[in-house]
Amino acid sequence: MGTYSPEPPSSEQRSLAAALPEPFLFHRIRAMEDELEAARALARRQAEERLVLEAALAQLREANEHLVLATVDAQYQREDAEATNRRQNEFLAMLAHELRNPLSPLAMAASLLERDPDAAPQQLKLARVIGRQVDHMARLLDDLLDAARISSGKITLSVEPLLLADVLRHAVETVQPRIAERGQVLDVELPSDAVVVEGDKVRLAQVFTNLLGNASKYTGDGGRLRLAARADRDGIVTVTVEDNGTGIAPEVLPYIFDLFTQGPRSLARSEGGLGVGLNVVRNLVGMHGGAVEAHSDGTGHGSRFAVRLPRSARMPAAPRAAGPTAVAARHRILLVEDNPDACATLADILATEGHEVTCAPDGRAGLALALDQPWDVIVCDIGLPGLDGLALMRALRARQDGARPYAIALTGYGQPDDEARGLAAGFDRYLVKPVGASALLAVVASAPAGT
Repeated sequence: MGTYSPEPPSSEQRSLAAALPEPFLFHRIRAMEDELEAARALARRQAEERLVLEAALAQLREANEHLVLATVDAQYQREDAEATNRRQNEFLAMLAHELRNPLSPLAMAASLLERDPDAAPQQLKLARVIGRQVDHMARLLDDLLDAARISSGKITLSVEPLLLADVLRHAVETVQPRIAERGQVLDVELPSDAVVVEGDKVRLAQVFTNLLGNASKYTGDGGRLRLAARADRDGIVTVTVEDNGTGIAPEVLPYIFDLFTQGPRSLARSEGGLGVGLNVVRNLVGMHGGAVEAHSDGTGHGSRFAVRLPRSARMPAAPRAAGPTAVAARHRILLVEDNPDACATLADILATEGHEVTCAPDGRAGLALALDQPWDVIVCDIGLPGLDGLALMRALRARQDGARPYAIALTGYGQPDDEARGLAAGFDRYLVKPVGASALLAVVASAPAGT
């Protein structure tokens, strides 16, 4: 077995160790210790950073899971909202139909009373009262439906250049009977025929009709109203509606255009409504690029509403010259209506004008009669038992040959897409209940001969 004996350092190593001073060795050792400590600190920081990164990654994973869940939940909520919106629209359409159906025979009955040549003055007075109240109920219903349609973005405007004076005259004519009934005075200052705005004539007339109706409603009998319009130099047209009525309380004024906002009313007061009219006004004015403001000095000091609309540089198209008045033709009319009261009053009104009227109580009977005989005009409800009016008209248009009867839909379904479906099914005109006798007879008279 070999043995190991360390060799003594060589003379060169002994000379190198002897040459290095002891302080230098201590300094070098400390430097190496410092480097080692720095390496350890770096390792600790990297470990801590790794832990932080791992925690952040875990948070990101959790956030991503939450985001996925939120996205799925949002999708479900959107689908639920769309389903709710569809149900709401279906409910509103059915509500309108069910409420307009009884209004139609009331309106027609009032028209019959007014057209009676032997009617007593009291009878005529009662007929006008019925007619005005039916119109009022129809406007309340329209406001409610419009508020729902506006909130769901389902109202579109048919914009064209309009003479502002014509729009205001139409609004005044609409509310004048109500104002006269209460003995109120309406001062009107119309703009010149050079003042033109861009808008939908039906919706703008609705704006000013609502404002004038509100002014009359909240002003006592014998009160004073004022409608005035002026064209400002900055290209804006301002229309103001003022009254000396009950005014608006300061706490209500900031919210007067909000949906379902109303001022306080005592049990003895009949003013009020659904609280949607002014909301509809604000939204319709906004859709026309304008603004509306309300002002009142408080309860008992009247109110003032100002509508500002952009003025248009265009002029409306010239109205067509009226042709010679033709003698109204007498038609063979098929009336399809399941409401007995509405059917009877409609038939009486048409018969008084010399038309030959045959009634059908439901869709299947109506289609059988429509195919069995030639007709000049068909007046048909949409919501019919057995076979609805749309299906009736589609079947008739598909199977008819020869003369084509002029088809008029008379219905309580008044949504814009309802009208589009009616025209697509084959109706020539689409009327929404309640319809006055004069309006219906005018549409029947417009039916082309020998269609």
